[in-house]
Amino acid sequence: MTRSDLQQEITRRWPGRAHMEAAPGASGCEVTCALSALAELCGRLFLEWDFSFAGLIVEEGDSEWNLRYIFYSQQVGAGWVHVRVAAPLAQRTIPSIVKYVHAANWHEREAEDLFGLVFEGHPHLGDFVLHDDAWEEGVEPMRRSFSAYKPVAERRPNVEWRPRRIVEAQGAFAMPIGPVYSGLAESAHFLLETVGEDVIRAIPRLFYKYRGIEKIAEGRAVSDALLLAERFAATTAFAHALAFSHAVEAICGTEVPPRARALRVFIAELERLRHHVSAIEGICESTALAVAASQAGILEEDLLRVSGALTGHRYLFGLAVPGGLAADLSDTGCQEALRRCQEVLGQLIHLEGMLKVSSSFLDRLEEVGFIVERNARVFGLVGPTARASGISRDLRRAQPYGDYSRFPFDVPVEREGDGYARLRVLFAEARQSVRLMEQAAAQLSTGPVVTPNRVKSGAALGWVEAPRGAAFHWLRLNEDHRVVRYRIVPPSFTNWLGFRLSVEDFAFQDFPIILSTLGLSVAENDR
Repeated sequence: MTRSDLQQEITRRWPGRAHMEAAPGASGCEVTCALSALAELCGRLFLEWDFSFAGLIVEEGDSEWNLRYIFYSQQVGAGWVHVRVAAPLAQRTIPSIVKYVHAANWHEREAEDLFGLVFEGHPHLGDFVLHDDAWEEGVEPMRRSFSAYKPVAERRPNVEWRPRRIVEAQGAFAMPIGPVYSGLAESAHFLLETVGEDVIRAIPRLFYKYRGIEKIAEGRAVSDALLLAERFAATTAFAHALAFSHAVEAICGTEVPPRARALRVFIAELERLRHHVSAIEGICESTALAVAASQAGILEEDLLRVSGALTGHRYLFGLAVPGGLAADLSDTGCQEALRRCQEVLGQLIHLEGMLKVSSSFLDRLEEVGFIVERNARVFGLVGPTARASGISRDLRRAQPYGDYSRFPFDVPVEREGDGYARLRVLFAEARQSVRLMEQAAAQLSTGPVVTPNRVKSGAALGWVEAPRGAAFHWLRLNEDHRVVRYRIVPPSFTNWLGFRLSVEDFAFQDFPIILSTLGLSVAENDR
């Protein structure tokens, strides 16, 4: 659907209740919508016109709420659609769009917890970010009146709290897992309900380490907010710093130098390669394949050393800045890094070949942890998880940024939607990452790697295809060039919503294996 087609449809269906105009940036449009038309309009975009849901941004103004629902298309002529509604601050009730856009489920729950808004028609609000057994009622940490620098009143556990139960049948019981684990596992609680040996319902409970990154960023300079952007999810630091930088560059109208654009692709794909090798290691560990896990772990360490030698940081901190890169990388250093990555890829392909003939390994992954394409689409899943279920969505292709439009590459897609399909996508994407690195290294131009920013006031959306999937960073700056609103939608937040799809109707012993194939991050979610 082109932009003109979209405008005609909106004018025809909601005359006087929705008005469309161009948004800042050549590829976007903004639809100002009445509350009465909100749910149906969003539903048409998502269900009928094949737009993907990127996120909900809530902003508290001086006298009114401003809610922005962001959608994007893979069709060249359509681009981005921002559906915007407003309501007086005294009005806390907003129509829920979940009936039509299930992908917005957690976005509305998060806004209810953090802003105190009530989404009328939502099936289940409360006990989400701010756990009912730990936080007092009335705490709304993203409101302007709430200070991030004053301690919250003493919190005492609510001994009357009980977890939400769904399965009601004779002999039904719930098995709790977490939130405390040994080793490096992050804090997350899973309630698995059953009447026998198979999981009937899985309810994840996250945000045990809610850090309030978006609140802490308020009032800070761009350079300070950038540090927060790249540190809330260390294993994908460069991707999130890049998305933040894209938002700043859009506000300021900054043109990134050609050399920096190519180097950004090189570094982003190095991070993706290292991430995918780590994810493969986790899958091997979950199936007790110790030798294969060790081999993958060695390859991950090799890539961390490549990153450290090339950039000065194993996890690529401090590189992406608005306008380009903080420091130049030598052509010789890039060629050496590429050579070592090609060697790692060769060993990774060899590992893939051995795994393909390991029947005990395949038995734990094949036809286990299904997510069918329709469910993946309805839940708005992103990244390798979505692509393993037949959805070819990739922001590098759908909404290209930087030099990705110049470099040909394939978007690997599998149809089965099981654990083995997700593993195959990881291997295939590792190949494409090295292919992109080869093209970027071959086309490095001379010149500067950063354009100085003349920071302005305004708001913009930055996005990247992070290793785990689509990541969105919304930023608003005031006249003093300070952050007014910072909103992050990381891929793990999106994909945790669909986590239960993969584990329900499978045996308890499959749970940790299925979880490993999804590659979800608690830290990224609990920002």
